[in-house]
Amino acid sequence: MSKQGSAFTDALKGVFAPLVIVVSYIVCLTLFNTIMGNPVNFEGGNPAGHPLEGNYLGIIYKGGFVVPFLFTCIMVVLIFAIERAITLSKVKGKGRLNVFVRQLQQLLANDKIEEAVVACDKQKGSLANIMKAGLLRYRDLQKDNTLANDQKILSIQKATEEATAIEIPTFQKNMVIFATLAPGTVLVGLTGTVLGMIRAFAALAQSGAPDALALSQGISEALINTALGISGSLLALIIFNYFSSSIDEYTFKIDEAGFSLTQSFAASLKKA
Repeated sequence: MSKQGSAFTDALKGVFAPLVIVVSYIVCLTLFNTIMGNPVNFEGGNPAGHPLEGNYLGIIYKGGFVVPFLFTCIMVVLIFAIERAITLSKVKGKGRLNVFVRQLQQLLANDKIEEAVVACDKQKGSLANIMKAGLLRYRDLQKDNTLANDQKILSIQKATEEATAIEIPTFQKNMVIFATLAPGTVLVGLTGTVLGMIRAFAALAQSGAPDALALSQGISEALINTALGISGSLLALIIFNYFSSSIDEYTFKIDEAGFSLTQSFAASLKKA
């Protein structure tokens, strides 16, 4: 890839998150106004009136202007869940990590360094890249007679640590979105709830008979925003925990494979 192409890709990655948020809000606001707020969803064709019985689009519309923000939060969570799933599948590589790690351990135990490098090229992914960096250093150190054994072991550890430092940020990228939206969506929903309750109490505070329509709209707004806020927050929390556990598993596999590489090299030095 050319330098211009690489610069464009980096710039695109930098604006991806805010672009997703803006586009999601525009889409959700459009759906809110054109589909949920469609007059056919309401009695007498009037969006200011009651929604038709059992018409959930009209019921959600009564949640007020906070609803598009809540749907934006939910849509952003889903989009980044897909993005994380795709990215982590590339990080994982082509084959199963457990099988790949066991294969590397067997090859290292038999001092088959070149075969292990080939296996990394076939596997691809972050773990394979890290192990390949360590294996290439392993191969170079086998021919180096100028360094002490302890220095050689430290050199391999440094090679794997440097490769890990390059790959790890890919694991964690955009995880802050889930960590922010898990509590944030609830707070947005609570904001809508408070505004709905203010409207409901304002209707009760009117002199004479309370405005039944305004009262019902206020209560509906409050409950709908509460439900959407809790649902969105729960979704973000589940997705965050799922990907966090997956990242922890990948990190453990990296540590396990790196330890096997170092131990194998130390064992080969004792035999020499």
